[in-house]
Amino acid sequence: MDKYDTTSRKSFAGKGIFPAKYAFTLLIPIRNIFLSPKQLIQRLNLMEHFNVLEIGPGPGYFSPPLAKILQKGTLYLLDIQQDMLDIAKKRLEKQKIRNVEYILCDGKTLDFENEYFERVLMVTVLGEVENKIEYLREIHRILKNNGILSVSELAGDPDKLSVEELKNLVCSQGYEVDQFFGNRRNYTQNFRKI
Repeated sequence: MDKYDTTSRKSFAGKGIFPAKYAFTLLIPIRNIFLSPKQLIQRLNLMEHFNVLEIGPGPGYFSPPLAKILQKGTLYLLDIQQDMLDIAKKRLEKQKIRNVEYILCDGKTLDFENEYFERVLMVTVLGEVENKIEYLREIHRILKNNGILSVSELAGDPDKLSVEELKNLVCSQGYEVDQFFGNRRNYTQNFRKI
């Protein structure tokens, strides 16, 4: 086994960025037990004209139903792994979903204009971000006034932030708690830009 395979296998079970070679495991429907696409959509309170940014979509487990709601808006998928974006794009194109943009990023800056998005969401992603404060400031910049940053954390994720850690971190950067869904093991916290 070469060094790359060893690193990937450790990342699969441990902390850090989830390797694209295991993307298929993120598409298993049993994930619905923890958070289904339908539940996530209900928690986001979406309107069809919204522009929505999904950070770290992986292979796009939540993306097709999100994009279908945004009939007059656009879903932007932002990831640091081109392989994940390629898988997501293939899945959405197969379903003839066209209102999606796929953007490879460096994991540090968000190359969007100020106050562009009504919603920004992350599902089991923020814990993997190296410079969380800088990232939250960038999200704040690109969110419209009163826009929502939605962060979901699920049991079993080695990078999971506790409810208190997340609240303290996000609220220190110009947000207030808007809504909380779920429980301490599996939850979504929505934060409103103030």
